[in-house]
Amino acid sequence: MVLLESQIKLKTGDNAPDFQLLGVDDKKHTLNEYSYQGILVIFICNHCPYVKAKAEAFNELYEKFGDKIAIIGINSNDSKDYPEDSFENMKKTAKEKGFKFDYLIDDTQEIAKKYGAICTPDPFLFNSKRQLVFHGRIDNAMKPDDIATEKTMINNIKKLLSGEKIEKDFDPSIGCSIKWKEN
Repeated sequence: MVLLESQIKLKTGDNAPDFQLLGVDDKKHTLNEYSYQGILVIFICNHCPYVKAKAEAFNELYEKFGDKIAIIGINSNDSKDYPEDSFENMKKTAKEKGFKFDYLIDDTQEIAKKYGAICTPDPFLFNSKRQLVFHGRIDNAMKPDDIATEKTMINNIKKLLSGEKIEKDFDPSIGCSIKWKEN
């Protein structure tokens, strides 16, 4: 396991890169289909202990904000070398973890590259104009066994929805490296 901290590629105010990806619901999804007050794109996978530790937090975000904020999980890992991250296993994980948000596969890894995602989880929060307002952690529990005492993403979504400025627009997430395909 290679532990990485998210890095800046997209800058605050940059537009969300569009995508057309297959979801665990067997439908193609594009960024344009989501017309909400904001969009949260989280690069995740099935096997990473850092992602597994955040499953409840992802579901909490959906329960609190799913009617106002589109929440989209994207798996960009190479499933050839990491079969636990295959599309079929994504379907199983979504069911087991009770994910109600769209969980999409980026099998070409082009979307992760466009966003500059390098770890799992790697969350990006966009406003209704699809401009980046925050890139970073879900909460301050930075190790899988840690307990969160600050819910960073919930606080930032509340600020977004109330029109407040998010002062700290980059607060790196930590997790396993995205498993890139060998070219």
